[in-house]
Formats: sequence, structure tokens, C-alpha cells
Amino acid sequence: MPTLSDSIERYLKGRLSRAVEGVIEIRRSEVAEQFDCVPSQINYVLETRFTPQRGYYVESRRGGGGYIRIMRLYVRRSPVTWDSVCEEIGDRACAERAEAIINRLVEIGRINARQATLIRGALRDETAGVESPWDEVVRAKLLRSLLLLVFHQEG
Repeated sequence: MPTLSDSIERYLKGRLSRAVEGVIEIRRSEVAEQFDCVPSQINYVLETRFTPQRGYYVESRRGGGGYIRIMRLYVRRSPVTWDSVCEEIGDRACAERAEAIINRLVEIGRINARQATLIRGALRDETAGVESPWDEVVRAKLLRSLLLLVFHQEG
């Protein structure tokens, strides 16, 4: 069963997908009223699920005429390169960062849903029980290795 945050995210992404320019403006209080929640719940969703790493830019203006503008960031036509992915992963990757990278690669069509599921499973299984901070080092190395296989396979 989806959580409230999942429902709000799905609603906002749905609106974005229908937006002509990939930009929507919302009023936090109106969305909160629609979902029968407090406005801070909307802030939470925006801060955790609409980040630049996930391909979004959020801008807000407070006050009586205030709004929240959400923009979908599009990847330039140049393909995502192996070097750019390695740079994004870095030497350490927490679970949230790895998930954001995987989701972005799926969204831009660089990997498919099946590959993403396999990568997530391998990361989860291989880092379970590895103590911090080494879990982030193992996750980064494993993510790079798995993505190298996928990128190499596709040419």
C-alpha cells in the first residue's frame, strides 16, 4: 500500500508529465488540503523526492502570493558517459544516493527496469551486514562494477 508521501509524489509527477514546459506551480496549502495532511508533509516530499539528483529543481516564494515551482530537469542530448556516472557515484555511496542514480538512469533510458531491479538486489544483498562506513565503499564499488557491465554490454 502506498504511503502518503508516495501518493503526493505520484500526484506531482503526474502533473509534471502533463505540463507543457515541464514546469508546474503549486500552493503548498492547497496540495496539503487535497491530501488532508499538514503542509510540512509537502515540504518533506519536495525535499526528499524532487532533488537535482533525481532530475528536479524546486523553487519557492513565500508570502501571500507565494508559490512552489517544480521543474523537471532534462538531460542534454549527449549520452550519459561512463566517466560521468563514475564521477557521480564517487568513492562512497549511501543507499539513497545509489537509488537516486539508478532511478535517474532508468528515467533517461540508460538502463531498463529489469537491470535496475537486479542492481538494487545485488547492492542490498552484498551490503547487508557490512558495517558503516565500509558499506558505502562496498556499495560504490559494486554499483560501478554492475553499471560497467551494463554499459559495456550495450556498446
